[in-house]
Amino acid sequence: MARSTKKRGAKDSALSLDRLKLGPIVVVISAEPVLAERTVERLRRAAVANNPTTEVVKLDASSYQPGHLAVATSPSLFAQSRLVVAENAEKMTDAFLAETLDYVAHPQPEIALIICHAGGNRGKRLLDAVEKAGFQVGKQEKVKYDDDKARLVRVDVAGARREITDGAVAALVDALGSDLRELLSATAQLLEDSTGTIDEADVRATYAGRNEVTPFEVADAAIAGQTGRALSLARHAFATRVSPVPIVAALASKLRQLALVQVGGKLTRSEDNMASWQKDRARRELRHWTGDGLARAILATAQADAQVKGASRDPEYALERAIVVIGQARGRTR
Repeated sequence: MARSTKKRGAKDSALSLDRLKLGPIVVVISAEPVLAERTVERLRRAAVANNPTTEVVKLDASSYQPGHLAVATSPSLFAQSRLVVAENAEKMTDAFLAETLDYVAHPQPEIALIICHAGGNRGKRLLDAVEKAGFQVGKQEKVKYDDDKARLVRVDVAGARREITDGAVAALVDALGSDLRELLSATAQLLEDSTGTIDEADVRATYAGRNEVTPFEVADAAIAGQTGRALSLARHAFATRVSPVPIVAALASKLRQLALVQVGGKLTRSEDNMASWQKDRARRELRHWTGDGLARAILATAQADAQVKGASRDPEYALERAIVVIGQARGRTR
């Protein structure tokens, strides 16, 4: 089974999760639970492909009791292959830390141990020991940027030997990008429910049956100056129990994109987390906005944000008022 090909002591020597292979000991460090789960499942399939009789044993490192690892990794009478998955290692008990450190020094044949860690300093001594011993450590940071979310959607679609239009990717990321698990689940659902190239019509068709309005649909209409439609969508959202809070957040996000594109090259990488297609769309929309109007819309949205979070007794009215002000601000001149 595979060990890491990185040099010991190399800076930033962790592998990307998609490069991890089944091995005697593998550490999966991921701030994105869904990507950690996918990695473990991929390695599980590899173990079963190698030996269909492979037994899978799960341990919870956060509630670990002494001796459980020894039992899980003890040799089988029939030399059966075994995959041991230790979850919640970011909250590992002292017993898990001590016993796993011992195991790293003396791993058992026919056993693959996967240690899942959500990040943080707890257990760093163990993670360092695994890497120093030459075993694989994979790491995934939080997926923050829309370009990266879009890339994950495209990877899933390409993996199914299908294609997807840029517009469909944009619609998915806009609507579901705040929750990576939901975004990838929606992509899988689209692959199942459609044929050929996935486009925006497929995205709409898949979610039309839910009879729901997304916060970004309301925001898109408001920013485009379609005040009546935005108000109608907002009221429909209220009727389906959508809180005003995420709608205001979507308005703020859209206006922030316009403001970021307006200031252009003055941004750092940490400030500019927009995908290229978002920038193109914002540039088109900015033709209808003046600096004064944009400032007024941003102020109205900031006020609405405070109101929907408790400063107003009628948060729905506060949102509707912000939508009206945004519509009036669009195209406003000094």
